Amino acid sequence: MTDMNNWKKEKLGDVCEFYNGKAHEKSIDKNGKYKVVNSKFVSSNGEKAKRTDNAQFPLFKDDIVMVMSDVPNGKTLAKCFLIDKEDTYTLNQRVCAIRTNNFDKQFLYYQLNRNKYLLDFNNGENQTNLRKDDILNCELLIPPLREQQHIVAILDKSFAAIAKAKANAEQNLKNAKELFESYLQNVFETKGEGWEEKTLEVIADVEYGYTDKSTEKGDYRYIRITDIDKNGELILEDKKYIKHSKETEGFLIQDNDLLMARTGATFAKVLLFNGDEPSVFASYLIRIKFKEKIENALYWHFTKTKTYWEQANSLQSGAAQPHFNGAAVKQVVFAYPKSVKEQKDLIKKFEALSIETKKLEAIYQQKIADLEELKKSVLQRAFSGGLKEKLVTT
Repeated sequence: MTDMNNWKKEKLGDVCEFYNGKAHEKSIDKNGKYKVVNSKFVSSNGEKAKRTDNAQFPLFKDDIVMVMSDVPNGKTLAKCFLIDKEDTYTLNQRVCAIRTNNFDKQFLYYQLNRNKYLLDFNNGENQTNLRKDDILNCELLIPPLREQQHIVAILDKSFAAIAKAKANAEQNLKNAKELFESYLQNVFETKGEGWEEKTLEVIADVEYGYTDKSTEKGDYRYIRITDIDKNGELILEDKKYIKHSKETEGFLIQDNDLLMARTGATFAKVLLFNGDEPSVFASYLIRIKFKEKIENALYWHFTKTKTYWEQANSLQSGAAQPHFNGAAVKQVVFAYPKSVKEQKDLIKKFEALSIETKKLEAIYQQKIADLEELKKSVLQRAFSGGLKEKLVTT
């Protein structure tokens, strides 16, 4: 255990210098010399950066930069980045720089990054904008320099072990997803006897959804493109509703209906609808209705394959905002067994493998969450005198 009797406690403003960044929006140049340190740069740990030749606030090695604004319950508020090079970075507005000679810089980074005092300014309802005085009043623990360096050495080793374990869990999670995707791809690519291959124009009709203004209450849930998750399943939160009218009756959704997003970030994503309340689909969705004996669930699984997405990406129009309209959907080529029994057998196999895959995903996702909690626990012990001199293993 660490002896904290010789630790000092000071407000940040008494032991550090504080600087606000400056706007760089008008001088952005993808070939610029300097990386613009904005909130996206910090949130991505320096992997995503805009550039400029106009360094309006040059940063120096060992500066600590901190994000001052974020959405409610965001993951970037008070997130820090330790500047690692000279003559490379310039500070943007709503990100601040902290400079000091009173700390081991890595120790201060560990103490400031997502500091609980600063996170408590988030009320969960409105955007949080940390003020200069909020940051200057943040209390900091100041052990002797040698103790700071000792704690940093232990934390570095612990976090390296945690990072390695997290990377393994993330790779296992990726492998589990790819295993299922690979199986689907192989089935639809290999085909078999009794399979047919046709465009949707030949075997299906497409219907555009209903346009209306949604409210918090109403007779029908209003299914929008934002209600489809990354797995093509219905999101149960943030529901919107519309009122009944004679016109809405033609857009009521039945269980197992196929609804496809035709624009935006989720373009071509397909929902196999299973809801527990009367629902109508919105105009940015297209309903696909097969004219031949084809199980909707089979096509839904097909839309998770590389074959489908290669077609969708080649058929979509628009750059900034992708569009995948009814005419484009009709050009999709779909291979399927003519036998309905074989279709149903395949669906059962897909669903069984999907269940096992989701179980594995849940295990690895929990492992990742546990490792994040372990990291927080180690940090808390480090700044409460409870850190033992040993490597954290997982």
